Amino acid sequence: MTQPSANGISSPAAAVRGTTISPIKLLLKGRAFFALIAIIIVFSFLSPNYLTVSNLLIMSSHVAIYGILAIGMLVVILSGGIDLSVGSILALCGVVAGALMQGVELTPLGVILFPPVWAVVVLTCALGALLGALNGILIAWFRVPAFVTTLGVMYMARGIALLQTNGLTYNNLAGRPELGNTGFDWLGFNRLFGVPISVLVLAALAVLTGLMLSRSSFGRWLYAAGGNENAADLSGVPVKRVKITVYTLSGILSAIAGLVLSSQLTSAGPTAGTTYELTAIAAVVIGGAALTGGRGTVRGTMLGAFVIGFLSDGLVIIGVSSYWQTVFTGAVIVLAVLMNTIQYGARGIRQ
Repeated sequence: MTQPSANGISSPAAAVRGTTISPIKLLLKGRAFFALIAIIIVFSFLSPNYLTVSNLLIMSSHVAIYGILAIGMLVVILSGGIDLSVGSILALCGVVAGALMQGVELTPLGVILFPPVWAVVVLTCALGALLGALNGILIAWFRVPAFVTTLGVMYMARGIALLQTNGLTYNNLAGRPELGNTGFDWLGFNRLFGVPISVLVLAALAVLTGLMLSRSSFGRWLYAAGGNENAADLSGVPVKRVKITVYTLSGILSAIAGLVLSSQLTSAGPTAGTTYELTAIAAVVIGGAALTGGRGTVRGTMLGAFVIGFLSDGLVIIGVSSYWQTVFTGAVIVLAVLMNTIQYGARGIRQ
């Protein structure tokens, strides 16, 4: 902002000073990008195989699962909420998809139906939407705290997955040509122009979500509701509808992540996605979103997901113990939260 001089004329020097960004603010705002660059440089030095096209594509396909979950977590956190159920919804949707691929037995008719893959995908996403909507309705209409609601749904979804499979895993989900249900492994193994389909799915979801947040009325409602719910409600923002919608979206994206993971493994188990909700939250926080709501971007969240994914895979490549991997990942999360506190708490800096 320009400042008037003594004679009432704006001073160019004052304008330059007003738009100057300090190195600390620059570091805080671009921390996820700088962290990703540092990770790539360090592991490229430690392993010659790290910075190769094939390895980057493989790591990106691993990141896709975290990234899809993180997009859903972002819209929830922007609303001022939290969703601890995404990992369990991922597991339950994966298990349901696996069960459908094994065939649905209609005992009264004495037949077994093998639905096509597109029907499996639609039914699985519908289940994710239903579970997400359950979260949203309990939080928005019955005012149950988001932490308690999503924690309960987390246990419910995981328990149902365990009951359905009796703790076992559905294997060989590739399908059979004579049954007309092949193609489930397409998400996990196929490539388009050399890029894994899962990465393209992540990119498409990120672009669509970014456009929704920046170009639609819903995006403005979401930021308003997360920034100050009471003020948004008084301004005519349909806060309850926004909350139900974001949790429904989170459920759908969890289902998509479950389909991608099951496709990559060609198997589906009830223990899949354990602690993935924490990874999704970490990606959002590392990307610069405020846990209090109203501040955050898809771009930052994607950078956060790649930071976690590239760090984890890099530690595996150089042979670091899995225990130390947990320590390093936890340290990165704590550092990200600390920087968020400095940026949003102490200084009140907004994006």
